[in-house]
Amino acid sequence: MKKTLPLFPLNLVAFPGENLNLHIFEPRYKELVEECLESSSTFGIPAYIHNKLEMGTEVEIVELDKKYKDGRMDIRTQGIAIFEVLDSQNPIPGKLYSSGTVQIHQIDLDVDEEKLSLIRSLMADFYKLINIENPYSPGQITNSFSIAHKIGLSLEEEYELLKIPRETDRLDFILKHLQKTAPVAKEIEKTREIISQNGHFKRLGPIKF
Repeated sequence: MKKTLPLFPLNLVAFPGENLNLHIFEPRYKELVEECLESSSTFGIPAYIHNKLEMGTEVEIVELDKKYKDGRMDIRTQGIAIFEVLDSQNPIPGKLYSSGTVQIHQIDLDVDEEKLSLIRSLMADFYKLINIENPYSPGQITNSFSIAHKIGLSLEEEYELLKIPRETDRLDFILKHLQKTAPVAKEIEKTREIISQNGHFKRLGPIKF
């Protein structure tokens, strides 16, 4: 399915089902968010990687957490769909923000329980090795997207995961990462930093594209 979405490019990967907190401070994105709030509409977060906008996640605003006197906002969003950017215009006429035509991709979440069980076990070992309390109970690990930000993947690896269409292949991707990383536990401090950055309101600088 094709649709038009206002675009909020960020140097991060958002996943379907993910709760993403954002601090909105740029005029163009204050305008975008205000309009989405007024119309209860969604917007797209394409991952800005290697100076390209190719894939991203459609998100809905679930809560305006705080609005400041100068117009800045803290919002809570949730990812609902994966899309491919077909074309974009920056900015669109009469607005400060960009927009694009996107192709919505069907999300395959046909989970292989055997692979998921192995991932749960490897994750428990992984967190032990890096000396961080496991933030997940087994029941919270339901699919590849539910843990993607918490296993030490680099930005590029998270993007590769987003682009994989089949859930069984995404689980294989995560298994290979954990099987490689858990026994060695290299760069523990870097991994801990990546994991700890998620869950807060993100004040992200402007992207020029």
